[in-house]
Amino acid sequence: MIEAAMIWNEPNNKSHWDPELDPDWSRFANMATLAADAIASENPAVTKILGGISPIDADFMALMKQYGVLDHVDAVGVHGFPLDWNLWQIQEWPQKIGEISTVTDLPVWVSEVGVSSFGAEEVQRWGLRRSAELLLGNASRVQWYSLYDLPREWGATTRHREAEGSSYYRHFYMGLLREDGTPKPALEEFLHYAPAMGLAQWFHFEDPRLDDAVAWMKRLGVTSLRTGLSWADSFRPNALDWYDRQMGALADFDVTVTFCFTPEHRGVMPHHTSPPLVPEEFAEFCATMIRRYAPGMAVSPVRSVRASAA
Repeated sequence: MIEAAMIWNEPNNKSHWDPELDPDWSRFANMATLAADAIASENPAVTKILGGISPIDADFMALMKQYGVLDHVDAVGVHGFPLDWNLWQIQEWPQKIGEISTVTDLPVWVSEVGVSSFGAEEVQRWGLRRSAELLLGNASRVQWYSLYDLPREWGATTRHREAEGSSYYRHFYMGLLREDGTPKPALEEFLHYAPAMGLAQWFHFEDPRLDDAVAWMKRLGVTSLRTGLSWADSFRPNALDWYDRQMGALADFDVTVTFCFTPEHRGVMPHHTSPPLVPEEFAEFCATMIRRYAPGMAVSPVRSVRASAA
């Protein structure tokens, strides 16, 4: 079910990793290396990707190279939203990919690119078309974020909130489908680029949209999907039942699964952006998920997700 495993999400973004707790990213580098090796030990055929960085920062990538992290992964990810949040223009996409390619010879995956329809749905449609023109053929993988608008009552995973004008609210309008499930003009545009362009769609714990999402993706001709399995969710009741349902529903797609989010009680501080107290526990979570959903030729018994997190 899993063809690729992404280690964390946007590690250089304070909404996903706390720089005050890890100012030189050495904790992150150690954790990422442990996780990559744990994934490889379970199934070396699974592609390992360093979590998509946002902002796209060659200096951060150089730091990961200095720490040796890039020696343990097969590709690196970048995320870009120049029409919504980034301080560069959409036509600079090839330049941004080139900046990363000057640091590493590893393939560069654009594991999230998107345009909000907050201002106008026509802008989103144009932005999708222009992104496809700039990225397809220039990046090893391109995944559009996202299929669905984010429901307002769920809230966005960000620490910025309402501090920067409309920035927070743009999070809720990134989908090809509105919150009520009706299509936007960009969905018709997307049909021109699938399957070369995949999707990035996060599913919340026991997400009621899962089955409809699968039906929509098949209708759109999507073959490549990036999603996530939250380490924090592994401590919820019936966590494995949900993981099994999610991964089973996605079995027909080439899935890149992102492993991230620290359980509050296992962090240096009680927050999902915190470095873990014991980084080996995150590595074991990654190994357990690969063993369960992308086992290698020699399959070992499935251990509990909580086994090392007492």
